[in-house]
Amino acid sequence: MTTYWCERAWLPDGISEAVRIEVVGGEIASVTANAPRAGTVLKGLTLPGFANGHSHAFHRALRGRTHHDRGTFWTWRQRMYSLASRLDPDSYYRLARGVYAEMVLAGYTSVGEFHYLHHAPGGKPYAEPNAMGEALRQASEEAGIRLTLLDTCYLAGGIGVEPDEVQQRFSDGSAANWAQRVGELREKETFRVGGAIHSVRAVPAEQLSEVDKGTPAERPLHVHLSEQRAENEQCLAAYGSTPTGLLHDHGVLGARLTAVHATHLTRLDIERLGGARSRACFCPTTERDLGDGIGPARTLLDAGVRLGVGSDSNAVVDAFEETRALELNERLSSEQRGRFTAEELLGAATDHGAIGWDEVGELAAGAGADLVTVDLGSVRTAGIEPSGVVFAASGADVRDVVVAGREIVRGGAHQLIEKPETVLAKEIEALWQS
Repeated sequence: MTTYWCERAWLPDGISEAVRIEVVGGEIASVTANAPRAGTVLKGLTLPGFANGHSHAFHRALRGRTHHDRGTFWTWRQRMYSLASRLDPDSYYRLARGVYAEMVLAGYTSVGEFHYLHHAPGGKPYAEPNAMGEALRQASEEAGIRLTLLDTCYLAGGIGVEPDEVQQRFSDGSAANWAQRVGELREKETFRVGGAIHSVRAVPAEQLSEVDKGTPAERPLHVHLSEQRAENEQCLAAYGSTPTGLLHDHGVLGARLTAVHATHLTRLDIERLGGARSRACFCPTTERDLGDGIGPARTLLDAGVRLGVGSDSNAVVDAFEETRALELNERLSSEQRGRFTAEELLGAATDHGAIGWDEVGELAAGAGADLVTVDLGSVRTAGIEPSGVVFAASGADVRDVVVAGREIVRGGAHQLIEKPETVLAKEIEALWQS
């Protein structure tokens, strides 16, 4: 058993002082407030680990490299495809290892990897069909983060359009072939497998339900949904329906579904997502970076949709920045403050259930032992009320991180990977020179 003593901890019923947390294996055995000081001392405020509900690890290599000539989402997408064409299992493992280490340093203890880079150039399967997914699993294990591989079905280059040369790497040819390959993946202690529909542009309507059925019932299913207005326009032209309506018509909406972005929704779309008790994963820093727009987060929550956040393109990796952006974006769009309480924001930030870790996300007996301790005395957090940490802190204020009972970050330093910044710099430079 390992004992942690927290100066302050955010428990399910609020923030308490002098909290003793006892951990056995990867689980919290007991939580006691106003306890005598004992064991490993965690100075500051200890929170449940943050959940990164949506990531494309390889996009991290685009950071700071897409600002020339202004451009659009679609020109950014072409540069992203150029990057995708350069990766192989070895280089992807090395890059992702640095990316996942950066995430833990920023306060994330789990990540949902929306994974569609499956095959070798030209679409030829590797000798090990899941070599790219295995590279991500190994990288996450070495970086000390829980990983849900949201293996993504991607069959078309657009509605009624065949995949181009780069997109052939993403495609299994059919939803049935996709499901067969995904079925060969094996879960481990901190590794789980879910499914994803890339988008209604990339999966033909008649195969949407096959992806749903091909994902085990106890595991999550994600989909890029209405990120761009052009997606809605194309879907309406082809099917006479919005993307949400198309998923509804094919029986895909449900409690295990997470709609990623959910930016441009109609009132009926929102009602359908809420009625199905689906989730929505907002990625505010990426949506800002790509000029996607501001999604109706508060309206979705009020309709019964559960909210989460993700780092998506990893243009920014900071659990606090992503979380408070839910509130700050709402202020911009509504011209009102106080759209979310601090508790609601923390709930969205720690929704590990969206990526299949239902047991994680609270500092309570029986929960997975994921803890993040934040410095309350930095230049950013000095003088704040502890509950204001979601508005004031940044990833740089994370001092200690425990994942599944294992200490991964101590005093702001990653304990498993030396100098992740050096790993990232080396691998990203090598990719762009290849």
